Amino acid sequence: MRRVVSVWFPTLPTDRLRQQGGAAGGDAPLVTATHDGPRQIVAAADAAAVALGLRAGMPLAQARALIPDLSVHPAAPDAEAALLRQFAGWGLRYTPLAAPDPPDGIWLDVTGSTHLLGGEIRLLRDLTSRLAAWGMEARASIADTPGAAHAMARFGTASRIPPAATRAAIDPLPIAALRLAEETCQGLRLLGFERIGQLLATERAPLVRRFGARVATRLDQALGAGFEPIIPVNPPELIQARLTFMEPLLTEAAFATVIARLTTSVCATLETSGQGARRLDLLFERVDGSLHPLRIGTARPSRDARHLARMLGERLERVDPGLGVEVMRLIVVQADTLPHTQTEAPIDGADPGGADIAELVDRLSNRLGPDRVYRAAPVESDVPERAVRRIPALRPPARTSWPADWPRPVRLLDPPQPVEAMALLPDQPPVAFTWRRVRHRVRHADGPERIAGEWWKRDGEIRSVRDYFRVEDDDGRRFWLFRRGDGDDPATGDLRWFLHGFF
Repeated sequence: MRRVVSVWFPTLPTDRLRQQGGAAGGDAPLVTATHDGPRQIVAAADAAAVALGLRAGMPLAQARALIPDLSVHPAAPDAEAALLRQFAGWGLRYTPLAAPDPPDGIWLDVTGSTHLLGGEIRLLRDLTSRLAAWGMEARASIADTPGAAHAMARFGTASRIPPAATRAAIDPLPIAALRLAEETCQGLRLLGFERIGQLLATERAPLVRRFGARVATRLDQALGAGFEPIIPVNPPELIQARLTFMEPLLTEAAFATVIARLTTSVCATLETSGQGARRLDLLFERVDGSLHPLRIGTARPSRDARHLARMLGERLERVDPGLGVEVMRLIVVQADTLPHTQTEAPIDGADPGGADIAELVDRLSNRLGPDRVYRAAPVESDVPERAVRRIPALRPPARTSWPADWPRPVRLLDPPQPVEAMALLPDQPPVAFTWRRVRHRVRHADGPERIAGEWWKRDGEIRSVRDYFRVEDDDGRRFWLFRRGDGDDPATGDLRWFLHGFF
């Protein structure tokens, strides 16, 4: 199902001035002004100015009378349109289908790409937080259609309309959310229409006869009954290749042949510019006017056409060609510097170096997901569950290392699971323990290794103590057990046993 994000910049003109250093006065009220015939009016006002009673369309003389020290700058719609195009290009980090939505927004068709950031809500949070860090106030909403997302971002309170729930979500919104002309909205209000739900419950024919087909078109677009295309923006500096076909393509074999040609073309351009691809988008333009995107990423910069074509080919099973694909485009969304390197030649059959696993990591990430391919790195902490973290598979090794004297298990249980253990003395390892109703008789044991809590981080760990034992049962399986408490006072201490990991 299609999913579209609408991003609204309610104070785009004034945020642009502050972001580019064109506004003085810090947090002082700021407006932009334009001409309405012979008089000047307020074109846009920031939040501080709105809080003091200013609004767009107000005569500038009246605004100056209300706020004598008002900061006024000329409106620059061309600069604002250029900024929207820049933000649409920046939006390619989330999806290959991004476009400006003049005069104050952008659209992102994120169909099939929300999982890359952990879901729709996390994508919206990441998007708005990045924009806020740049000083841009933004509201974003995601829905099945561009019209519904646009309406909810500007007139609603929710950031997400669940799939197939568009009708119920837009019913209470005002009719202005349909992107109709102000004259049309005024005419509808005179007839008693205030909310979109009232229009949806009315016969279409009388509305079309009186207000034209635009009302019906906007209703159909909002509900998904009429397709509304998003024409993607591609910044001119992007490296890309495009092929058009005389007859629509339908088979994976044909797609694979085209992919080989596209990757060869793109990699030649990357080599000329001294770059390597980190993220690529393959767009399938179908005969019905819709786009099907395919995205891959690499762990390191790459311009190996064979490797990139293989990664794209492994995902062709996810492509729905519909009635046929008439255009395919390969776009390098993200590229990093990749200088030319001298290839080492082996002498007398010697191995010139270790194997490069970058291609293996790329293929696994492409198949399983980027969040599922990682390696463990040590963290300076005495508490075992805090002494490890996940890092990208090809990140250089850290200087920190795990203790060499006390081996750690390859797998930790989170959280540690309680076991029933029997020990002869509190400070000795158990002679047997039961975990998940299975009794294990201990044949060999090593320990204890005492680990105290990190009292400087959490007050509750001031008296926290664990005694760890490495034990081996009769079948040769090795476990990592710990006893909570120091064992000095069994009557009052918490001497429960836990299984924390496996060797």
